[in-house]
Order: sequence, then structure tokens, then C-alpha cells
Amino acid sequence: MKKAIKLELKEARHMVAAAIRKAEEIGVLESICIVDDGGYPLLLERMDGARITGPQIAWNKAFTAAGHKRSTHLFNTPPNGPALPGNEAFGIQWSFDGKFAVFVGGYPIVVNGEVIGGVGLSGGNGEQDTACGVAALEALRDLLAAEDLTVLAQADIKK
Repeated sequence: MKKAIKLELKEARHMVAAAIRKAEEIGVLESICIVDDGGYPLLLERMDGARITGPQIAWNKAFTAAGHKRSTHLFNTPPNGPALPGNEAFGIQWSFDGKFAVFVGGYPIVVNGEVIGGVGLSGGNGEQDTACGVAALEALRDLLAAEDLTVLAQADIKK
């Protein structure tokens, strides 16, 4: 039997707070979604004034990152992004009733080498969404360091 690490609301809140701090620092209005390992939201927050479409997009990105265990932008990064025309996963973005996101802003949450969830962001450009997503992962890393847990806190994640 395998023991599993589960993401809880406390950690999700910590991550969202860090992403919002970064968004405020760089002057962007974000929607942030933290999902569990099944892709279901633990926390979804839209900053005041952020686009109304942001929450669904953030959820889609988090869902994709958690479920496919890779940062969403890696699907369409040339030349080998699997969702690019001619590559093996071209058209995958139409899977799961359109919930599969293949553009920047979704990152798997990797703790001790296992994907335990995802974080998705929508509202900024790719660089801004990335900065806020990495800030969320870094906050989780810092929070869990005392528990001797290792969190992968970077933009390019592929498990």
C-alpha cells in the first residue's frame, strides 16, 4: 500500500495568498485556482476587477497541470510540444469538454516527487501568470520545508 500526501485547504490558501501578493506587486489582476490530484478545486479566487472569464480558465489550467503532470505551456513549446500541429497530441485541447488547457499558466504541484494537485492562473500575460504561479509554488515550498517535504518550485515541470 502506498501512502499519499494530500493537499489541504490550509496549503491552498497559503498558495493563493502568495500569488495575489505577487500579482499586486507586478500590477496584474489574476484569478487563481488550486486543485487536488483529481483536478477538483480546493480554492478558486478572483481578484477584484479581474476578468469574469478568469476563474474557469484558471481551473482549466490547474486541472490540466494536475491531470497530465506537466506545466501547460510545455504542450505548445516548439519544436516538440506535443500539442503542436503534426505532433502526437495535436488537438488534445479539445479533450475533456474543452477543459484541457495548452497555454501558459498551469503548473503541477509536485511534493516529494509526486503530483498532488495543480495551480492555474489567468489574468496576466504569460510572464505575469508564470511569476504568480511560481510565487504560489515557492510559498508552498517554504511552508512545507519545516515538515521535511520537498516542493518543486519552477515554471517548467514535466513528471
